[in-house]
Amino acid sequence: QVQLVESGGGWVQPGGSLNLSCAASETRIKFNVMAWYRQAPGKQREVVAWDSDGNTPTYGGSVKGRFIISRDTAKNTVFLQMNNLKPEDTAVYTCNAQWTYWGKGILVTVSS
Repeated sequence: QVQLVESGGGWVQPGGSLNLSCAASETRIKFNVMAWYRQAPGKQREVVAWDSDGNTPTYGGSVKGRFIISRDTAKNTVFLQMNNLKPEDTAVYTCNAQWTYWGKGILVTVSS
């Protein structure tokens, strides 16, 4: 059973930055796609960004230009660099691999 474990969340003031990481327990399986989702209080889960081998990363409209997704494919690890954070970025961020495997999520709170 593949496990995904997120780290790097927490509290930050508006305008600040955080870098999330997600590591898979299984490195023998090659994940062609890894993604980040988020769910804000009272809202539906939405995709934040995904990285597919050989393709330009794709971002949700609200984070484009502020967030950067990157991967260490050898280690099945995906990162999310979040810059210029806004209060509306407050959410539980969850890692996904191959549109199949899910992490438990990690809380990011942006407030003053």
